[in-house]
Amino acid sequence: MDNYRMLQYYNYFSTREFIEANSYDGNDLGATWEKEQTRLRIWAPTASRVSVNLYKSGDQDDCFQTLEMTRDIKGTWVTVLYGDYNGIYYTYVVTVDGESKEAVDPYAKAVGVNGRRGMIIDLSSTDPEGFRSEPLPELVSSTDAIIYELHIRDFSSDESSGMLNKGKYMAFTETGTINPHGEATGLDYLRQLGITHVHLLPAFDYKTVDETRLNEPQFNWGYDPQHFNVPEGSYSTDPYHGEVRIKEFKQMVQALHRNGIRVIMDMVYNHTYESVESDFNRIVPGYYYRLTQEGYFSNASGCGNETASERYMMRKFIIDSLIHWVKEYRIDGFRFDLMGIHDIETMNQIRYELNKIDPTIIVYGEGWTGGLSPLPDWERALKVNICHMDTGIAVFSDNLRDGIKGSVFSAQERGFVNGKPGMEDTIKFGVVAATQHAGIDYWKVNYSNAPWAAEPTQVINYASAHDNLTLWDKLTLSCPEASREDRIKMNLLSAAIVFTCQGIPFFQAGEEFLRSKPINVEEMKFDENSYRSPDSVNSLKWDLVTENRMIVDYYKGMMEFRKAHRLLRLTTTQELQEKLSFLETPEANIVAFVIRDLNEGELCVIYNANRHNARMSIPEGEWKVYVKDSHAGTEIIETITDGAVIIEAISAMILAK
Repeated sequence: MDNYRMLQYYNYFSTREFIEANSYDGNDLGATWEKEQTRLRIWAPTASRVSVNLYKSGDQDDCFQTLEMTRDIKGTWVTVLYGDYNGIYYTYVVTVDGESKEAVDPYAKAVGVNGRRGMIIDLSSTDPEGFRSEPLPELVSSTDAIIYELHIRDFSSDESSGMLNKGKYMAFTETGTINPHGEATGLDYLRQLGITHVHLLPAFDYKTVDETRLNEPQFNWGYDPQHFNVPEGSYSTDPYHGEVRIKEFKQMVQALHRNGIRVIMDMVYNHTYESVESDFNRIVPGYYYRLTQEGYFSNASGCGNETASERYMMRKFIIDSLIHWVKEYRIDGFRFDLMGIHDIETMNQIRYELNKIDPTIIVYGEGWTGGLSPLPDWERALKVNICHMDTGIAVFSDNLRDGIKGSVFSAQERGFVNGKPGMEDTIKFGVVAATQHAGIDYWKVNYSNAPWAAEPTQVINYASAHDNLTLWDKLTLSCPEASREDRIKMNLLSAAIVFTCQGIPFFQAGEEFLRSKPINVEEMKFDENSYRSPDSVNSLKWDLVTENRMIVDYYKGMMEFRKAHRLLRLTTTQELQEKLSFLETPEANIVAFVIRDLNEGELCVIYNANRHNARMSIPEGEWKVYVKDSHAGTEIIETITDGAVIIEAISAMILAK
């Protein structure tokens, strides 16, 4: 179909006539298996004919039956297969404007190797024992969460991991694994660390790793979607049989839950790997994507296309997919890649539907796009529009991220912890989770001159993520003159800021043991976009846990302290405004604040980014010090009674009474 014809369809899809006639609201799209029969339903309103091919396997030339489907209500086509078809693979052949194309069902819940065919499956048969009945780890508010961003392959692929199932879901089920120095790795390490959530980089079925060549070196982050409702096959022990990846994914989730850790999936509904030849476009050309006025795919994703979330059936697909992951896999949260591509109404509807199932499911995303979009700015789920979104939807704070250690777009630029002056109000902006507070001069905040969050539940605070340089590499390149000791102090101060800001803390796996992605150490070259770099770059080097034990313990201590003090986890702006006040500081590059509550006591938090010690007055009274220099936790370090403290160079001090 040429661009002109596709554009004609694209415009027709926006008419009231089409929307009223073809907005299907049933919950039975895809293959609905029962032992006695399987019902197949596909939405293909512009098709003149639809048939289904049945195969014995997911990759062989073994089609044994082709059945015509019958046009049904609201643009759908149906057929019923009588008998038990569990384990049978299928594809659709859809004819539009006389052109027939074979496609995999977008609603497929299981697929064969490389996602070439959908699979009919009895999903209940893939449940591990106890999977449905075991309780979820407790979570009261999203601000109680501590999120650890992790790539499934990175977790276990290094030899130092001590894990057997390298690069696989099953690595998360292994216990007793140790690094060469005898210290815990893997699941045991995660449990001991103190995080509440693991954020998994894309684990749905993606395109660019060939599942038939897993004995060859391959790597990808997974931001190249193929099938949104199916686990990625390369992380399973057998990608050829569709049921295996499903069961092993569930075993991973179960193991994490049993160890008190909830699971967040990184979802990439904003684009697909293929455009013209995607399954969406083969079935309903011109519907699921935004087009330019010339009929080309618009590209706000920077990956060749962007989905049209504002359209009824695309919005329905996203919501149905999320509900599937929650109900079938017991997923506890979702991160939306380039969430700014999606429309606000869709995001609010997502939150509404998830609340019906479990309001503790976390939802957050990137409040920006990767390029221009035909969708008007005021309709997009951008950071600046978060005030128009449900307070249960959060966005990443690039203000704080770059305020802490400098812009991600310039390796040499510095931030608060590594020596850039004038960053105090940006750090304060992070402390109050981008909300309104009288103690901030908003004209001095980087990237924003006004608060953008309505409530602290709408903000993800972080210093580093999989994109761009790791925190340690950024500190190395921006401060080549600094000693290793001083750069470690910068790392610790960064952690102290993230864990004491209001909102939701987030950090990249390995940040706590100085994770690095070197290309050439001698030439000071580091990989800042390692989406397809080898394991040698991307894997977690578990021996660093031992080498950098002090830093790991500091992160653990900060998390313990945050969990012990609700005053660091406030949920409303009103409460924040009433209880948090900033203190006068004796010199530049220091931020200090107090949080008071009649029933819960008082906290005093001080960040000193100067490369010298600083003396500062604090409110009178007897204060217990819990964080000082390289020590953090819930044990008292010392007691202060004289109304003044000495804060070590490049460090945080936290006191309580």
